[in-house]
Amino acid sequence: MLGLVKKIFGDSNERELKRMWKAVEYINSLEPSIEVLSDQELRHKTVEFRARLEKGEELDDLLPEAFAVVREASKRVLGKRHYDVQLIGGMTLHEGRIAEMRTGEGKTLVGTLPVYLNALLGKGVHVVTVNDYLATRDSAEMGKIYEFLGMTVGVNLPQLSHAEKQQAYACDVTYGTNNEFGFDYLRDNMVVYKEQMVQRPLYYAVIDEVDSILVDEARTPLIISGQAAKSTDLYYMADHFVSKLKEEEDYIIDVKLRSVSLTEEGVAKAEKAFGIENLFDHEHVTLNHHIQQALKAHAIMRLDVDYVVQEGEIVIVDEFTGRLMVGRRYSEGLHQAIEAKEKLQVQNESMTLATITLQNYFRMYRKLSGMTGTAKTEEEELKKIYGLDVIVVPTNRPMIRQDLPDVVYKSVASKFRAVVNEIVERHKKKQPVLVGTISIENSERLSEMLKKKGVPHKVLNAKYHAEEAEIVSRAGQPGAVTIATNMAGRGTDITLGEGVAELGGLHIIGTERHESRRIDNQLRGRAGRQGDPGSSQFYLSLEDELMRRFGAENIMGMMDRLGFEEDQPIESKLISRAIESAQKRVEGNNFDVRKVVLQYDDVMNQQREIIYKQRREVIESENIRDIVLGMMLPVIDRIVEAHCPDDLVPEEWDLQAIVDFGNGTFLHEGQLTADELWGKEKEDIIQYIKDLVTRLYEEREKQIGEEFFREFEKVVVLRAVDSKWMDHIDAMDQLRQGIHLRAYGGTDPLREYQFEGYEMFQEMVQSIQEEVATYVMKAHVETNLVREAVIDEHEIATNAEPAVKKPIVNKDVIGRNDLCPCGSGKKYKQCHGV
Repeated sequence: MLGLVKKIFGDSNERELKRMWKAVEYINSLEPSIEVLSDQELRHKTVEFRARLEKGEELDDLLPEAFAVVREASKRVLGKRHYDVQLIGGMTLHEGRIAEMRTGEGKTLVGTLPVYLNALLGKGVHVVTVNDYLATRDSAEMGKIYEFLGMTVGVNLPQLSHAEKQQAYACDVTYGTNNEFGFDYLRDNMVVYKEQMVQRPLYYAVIDEVDSILVDEARTPLIISGQAAKSTDLYYMADHFVSKLKEEEDYIIDVKLRSVSLTEEGVAKAEKAFGIENLFDHEHVTLNHHIQQALKAHAIMRLDVDYVVQEGEIVIVDEFTGRLMVGRRYSEGLHQAIEAKEKLQVQNESMTLATITLQNYFRMYRKLSGMTGTAKTEEEELKKIYGLDVIVVPTNRPMIRQDLPDVVYKSVASKFRAVVNEIVERHKKKQPVLVGTISIENSERLSEMLKKKGVPHKVLNAKYHAEEAEIVSRAGQPGAVTIATNMAGRGTDITLGEGVAELGGLHIIGTERHESRRIDNQLRGRAGRQGDPGSSQFYLSLEDELMRRFGAENIMGMMDRLGFEEDQPIESKLISRAIESAQKRVEGNNFDVRKVVLQYDDVMNQQREIIYKQRREVIESENIRDIVLGMMLPVIDRIVEAHCPDDLVPEEWDLQAIVDFGNGTFLHEGQLTADELWGKEKEDIIQYIKDLVTRLYEEREKQIGEEFFREFEKVVVLRAVDSKWMDHIDAMDQLRQGIHLRAYGGTDPLREYQFEGYEMFQEMVQSIQEEVATYVMKAHVETNLVREAVIDEHEIATNAEPAVKKPIVNKDVIGRNDLCPCGSGKKYKQCHGV
C-alpha cells in the first residue's frame, strides 16, 4: 500500500532533497566570491547580515550567503570544508526539522550552519548535547568558527556561578545539556527579582543526538525538590492552640464556603499565646497559615465524613461518591493539620518545588530542530509530540558496510562462547572489533572470558567523560578490541588506523538485541563511516530477555526437534524478521508510556504556564496595583454569590456571613455592617463592598507611601503564589501517584486527574487571592522589606544532581523540659505543652 502511495505522489523525502539540491548549487556558485574576501571582510559579513535583517530581510533570504560564509570560515579556522550533503543537513535544521545523518557524516559541523544563521537575530541559539563533555568539546571546537565571524559563544555547565550562567546565556550561541537548560528554566521561575534570572526567552534550539534526548530521556521529568520548610512542631502547636478556642467568640465558620476565620478576639488570643505583637506581620505568615489550617481541620473537616484514618494515615473521602481517594492529599498543609488533630505522625518529607518534562520544556522553543544517526524509526512520535519531520540526508560517500544476518544460539553461555571465538579469530588478523553490550554486567562477563583467552581489550561503561571518548576514538586501530555498553562514547568518531581498511574495516558485534531498533542501528552505525569498509553482526540467544518476551519457546521447540547442538547456531531471516516485529511492538508500548507521561504533565503544564506568566508579570512590572486589585475583587464576587443565591429571596440572604468574611479577610471589625447591605440588590452589594475595599486600599497606599507600598505588594504576592504553588505541585504529585487505583472503580484515571487537577488549581487560585487580600489590607508593613524565596536555594536539589544528604534530626517529639519551639523562652511543659 505504502509503495503504491509513493508511486502516485512520490517520496516526500526525495521531493524535499530535490528542492534543497537547487539551493546547494546556488551556495556553491557563491564560493568563488566569498573565497577572495580577507579575514576582516569575511568577519564584517556578520555586521552586514544583521543590518539587512533590521531593514526587513528574512533569514531565508540570507541563507545561501550565510552558509557560504560559514563554510569559508570553517575552511580557514578548522581546515574543514562542509560537504554538499552537510549543507542539506544545515537547511533541514534551519527549517525546524530533524536531520537523520549516518555516523561519521560530520553532524557537529553541520550544526554550525543553522546556528550561525539564526544567531544573527541576536535572540540566542541553544545547542543541546547529551553530556557536559560534549558541550565543552563542541563549544571549544565549533566556537572558533562563530568567534572568527564576530559572535560570542558560551557553555552552560552545572557548576557555573549565577553571574557566569547569565554571561553564558547572553552569548549569541550557548552550548549545554538538556537537563541543565531545563533546570535553569525551572530555577528562573523560582526567583524573586528579575535580575536573578539567567535565561532569555527560548528562541531556537539545535539538539544533537535528538532521539536520545527527546525520546529516550522523555520518560523522566526534571524535578527540583527541597526539604519542606514547614516545621512539624508548628502543626502540633497550632493544633494545641486551636483546640482551646470557642466558636462564635474566637472564630466564625462559613459553612457554605467551607472556610473559617478568627475574630478579633481570636487574633488577640493567638498573639498572646505565641508571644507576638501582630499576627499579620509579614514575618508571621507561616504561623498564621498554620493556625488557619488547624482551625479548618478542627472546625470544618469531619472524621469519617470528609476523611477516614486507615493504618495511621489520613485518607480523603470523595464528598459526592463516598469513595476513598487513595493517594490524594489535601494541599496547603491542611493534610498535615488533620494529621496533627488526629494525633498521627505529621508527614513532612521533601517536596517537589518545580517540575517539567523534557517534552514540554522543548516545546516552548519558538523553533526546534535536531540531528541524529537514527530517527526514522521514531518519526511518528517525533511528529505527533514535537511536530518535527525527519529528513534522511544522503551520505557523502556510498555506504559499503556489510550487515551480516543475526545468529541465534540456544543459551546465553553458548552465545558468549561464540562471541569470544569470533573476537579471537578477528584479533589474530589484527582487525579491530567493537562489542556492544546491553548491560555493564555482560560487558564484565565478556571481559573475564577474553582475559582467559589472553586477548588485550578495553572495557567501557557509559559514564560520559573525556577518557571514554578517547578510548572510543581509538577503537578503529589495528588489533583493538573494545567492549562498550551500547550508548558509551556516543558522539565520538572512530577513525580507521593504517591498513585496517584492507582487513575489512571495523567489525561490530552486538551481544543482544535492544528493545529499540534505533539503538541497534546506532551500534551498527559505528562502522562504515564516510564510505569506509566495515561489518556488523548480532549474536543472540533464546534466553535473551527480548527473545523470551516474544515467543522463544516456539523456536526452542523447533531447534530441539531438528536436533540442534548447544553450540550450533541458527541463521534465519525468518527469526530476524520476528525479532524486528517484536521490537516494533515494544517501541509502540514505550511510545504509549511516554505519551501517558506527557498527557499527565499537560494538565500541570497548562497550570504551570498560568502561574509562571503571572510571576513574571509581578517581577517585571513596576506597578502591580491592577494585578493586586484583580486578585482581591473576585473574592468579593465569590463571597456574595455564595450567600445571596438566586434561589433565595433577599430576606433569606445571609448578610451577616458576608460581613464576617469581609471584616475577617479585608477589613477590621465594624468597618462593614449588615445594616449597610440591607435592602440592596446583589450587584449593588458587590459594588458597595468593592468601593469600600478600593477606598480603604487607596488610603492605605497613601498612608504607607506609594513606592514602598508597591514593593510591599510584590513581597506579599510572590510569597502567596510561591508557597501555594509549591504545595499544589506536591498535592498534584500525590494525586498522580494514587490516581491509577481509580481504574479499579471503572473510571479513567487520566480524566479523573484532569478533573480533580482543575478543581485543585481553582482552589489554589482562590486561596492565593484570599491570602493576598488579607495581607495587603491588614499586614503591618516593615521598613526593611526584602523579597525572600520560599525555599533557600541551598536547600534545593535536582533529580540529576541530588543534594548531599544531611543527617535527619527527628524534631517531632518535644521533651516536656525542652525549651518551647515558639520562642517564648519557657519550658515546653509550662508553655504550649500544657
